[in-house]
Amino acid sequence: MPELVSSPTVILLCAVFGYLLGSVPFGILVARVMNLGDLRQIGSGNIGATNVLRTGNKKAAALTLLLDGLKGAVAVLLARAIAGEDAAQIAALAAFIGHCFPVWLGFKGGKGVATFFGVALALSWPVGLLAAATWLIMAFALRYSSAAALTAALLTPVFAWFTGNGHIVMLMIVLVALIFWRHHENISRLIAGTESKIGKK
Repeated sequence: MPELVSSPTVILLCAVFGYLLGSVPFGILVARVMNLGDLRQIGSGNIGATNVLRTGNKKAAALTLLLDGLKGAVAVLLARAIAGEDAAQIAALAAFIGHCFPVWLGFKGGKGVATFFGVALALSWPVGLLAAATWLIMAFALRYSSAAALTAALLTPVFAWFTGNGHIVMLMIVLVALIFWRHHENISRLIAGTESKIGKK
């Protein structure tokens, strides 16, 4: 983490803004606009793009993925423009937490993968691209979105270190820990061999 040089007020405002932006449940909104039903009553009940894909609407899933990633990236970029790198990382963490624990949904949100990629790209685009490429390769090879996400997340701090972005390694480790925590049920199903594959309703 970078040294906190911004004022406490600015840091707090960036954290609140990041959380509120991250808490926007785009999966639910997209599903509602496209008449796909209540996403929380479909498939796994998760509000992310993978569960949107279980409706059979690939465009809705792609749009959810894009919007969930964008909200993380926008939170980081605006905080950086307003205050600096310290505020950007605080906003990144807040946006991720907002997605996973949105106040509007009783703190029951998504697992944070798309938002994780969004903040990673905004913090350091080479790191974000390497993480996204890892997800794509693993998803294509294994057909498990969760396994691909866990692998990509686990390697992200390594990518950050080897691309000269040591200042974001600690934040990435924190986010990775949260992603693994949010995926504990998926991990259990992967071990048991009962995890749903990509595209399966």
